[in-house]
Amino acid sequence: MRQRRIDAQNPLAGRPWGVYEGDGEMAWAPYERASGETKQLLGKIALAPKAKWFGGWISDAEIADKVRGYVASSQQQAGSTDALVQMSIFRMHPWEDEACHRLPTPAESASYRTWIERFASAVGDAHAAIILQPDGPFALCAPRGSRAPSDLIAFAARTLSALPNTSVYIDVGAADWPIESQGGVPAATRIAIQDGVRYARGIALNTTHYSSTIDEVERGADVVRALATQGIADKHFVVNTSSNGKGFVFGDYRAPDPDNARVCASQQDPGPCVALGIPPTYDFADPEWGLPQHTVELAQQYADAFLWIGRPWLYDQNEPFVESRALTLARVSRW
Repeated sequence: MRQRRIDAQNPLAGRPWGVYEGDGEMAWAPYERASGETKQLLGKIALAPKAKWFGGWISDAEIADKVRGYVASSQQQAGSTDALVQMSIFRMHPWEDEACHRLPTPAESASYRTWIERFASAVGDAHAAIILQPDGPFALCAPRGSRAPSDLIAFAARTLSALPNTSVYIDVGAADWPIESQGGVPAATRIAIQDGVRYARGIALNTTHYSSTIDEVERGADVVRALATQGIADKHFVVNTSSNGKGFVFGDYRAPDPDNARVCASQQDPGPCVALGIPPTYDFADPEWGLPQHTVELAQQYADAFLWIGRPWLYDQNEPFVESRALTLARVSRW
């Protein structure tokens, strides 16, 4: 990961970014046992700094140890306790479609708070970037307009942001979600406010979608400016670029499962299809990315980084690791 710009105002810049090399990273073991061209291609994924996902599949009793182990491993690989570690929290339950039909029970809410508190205690004073609750727009579909899910996410934002070196980014969807008919920028701004962006460093975009970096930077800048008009100033954003090397609108994918959209056969593939995007970086002006000057300027003003949060090399962006899919993704990557 080449970096050129050191910005004292950006907590993600000017320090090494840790790479986790353990069993919890599904690309790591296949990379380690590979050789030749296969190893070189898988290295594009395995060796990239990425945000590891933590969620309800890790119990309240286990979460602190899991986080401590991840942080220590990532720092050790980078050779510095000042290295940035990246994590994505997907702990809300119910979530996604289920969240539109029922609210968390008192027991689920209590468990969520316990889990978050233990997670925070394990992060401690590590330098961390945390993406909070991918698929954020589901917060708007809670029954009867309830803010119960958002209140819990805001609790997490407040708890994690109180740590000395942690930057929290609230997931607000993507440039193509919420779409304009669902409220667009005002809806994304509402998600951010309900979910506690006042405590956080800012917002995260495109975590599970494939929207182009150009469109995501525009959406991020629009939401940050909208927050400022509502008295929540000086917020920033990060964009997931793991999955948008051939960006497309999620709703334009007509095959059965857009969450597992097909991989591009080549850079010339007309799509819609998935390719790895710009590698993790905070150097938005690198000419290799080929971004328009207007996009570079917006990113330099409002963005903290392009991160790899999504996991297009996994089946359904979830599991398992699909080596043939990962190899094709790496092979057709522009970078």
